[in-house]
Amino acid sequence: MRNVICAMNFSIDGCYDHTKLNGNEEIHEYFADLLKDVDLTITGRKMYEIVNPYWMEVAKTMSGTEGGNKFAERIQNTDTIVISTTMQEVEGGPRIIRGNLEEEVRRLRELPGKKISIGGMSVREQVIAAGLVDEFYMVIQPAIVGPGPRMFEQVTLPATINMQLADVKVMQCGCVGLHYLKK
Repeated sequence: MRNVICAMNFSIDGCYDHTKLNGNEEIHEYFADLLKDVDLTITGRKMYEIVNPYWMEVAKTMSGTEGGNKFAERIQNTDTIVISTTMQEVEGGPRIIRGNLEEEVRRLRELPGKKISIGGMSVREQVIAAGLVDEFYMVIQPAIVGPGPRMFEQVTLPATINMQLADVKVMQCGCVGLHYLKK
């Protein structure tokens, strides 16, 4: 069975609004390294529409930093599924799913392949609430940003999900990468 992973950035005060956090060489390297073990990303429409054009351009022009370029290449070479009820189609782009997200993730976990990465706020919340995330990769950035979305704010769990710390990476920029496995 394939593992489902959730990777994200947080501020010290728990905000994970990407517009309030900084990307840098170490963070891009960290997430690029994670993508070596991922062959499918499932994301929401908003996240796809924000992230994809930027990283597609970086991958095409190699206009980022070394870590940014590596991350862009890996993201562009990973199959993507977008969960959307409004998106019609994307030419040459990802498969679009309009149906039951939990059912689809359960089905995809059973197929052969590498890890499945979940992206987008509402998609993450639904998959976490369904108890389908096996690993969390959290990068805590050394910033307090105030108001903004908080992970797990909208998640209603049927039971506590106990995790075990698998790895810690302290970055020179002051960020801390935490890797947790579901017990």
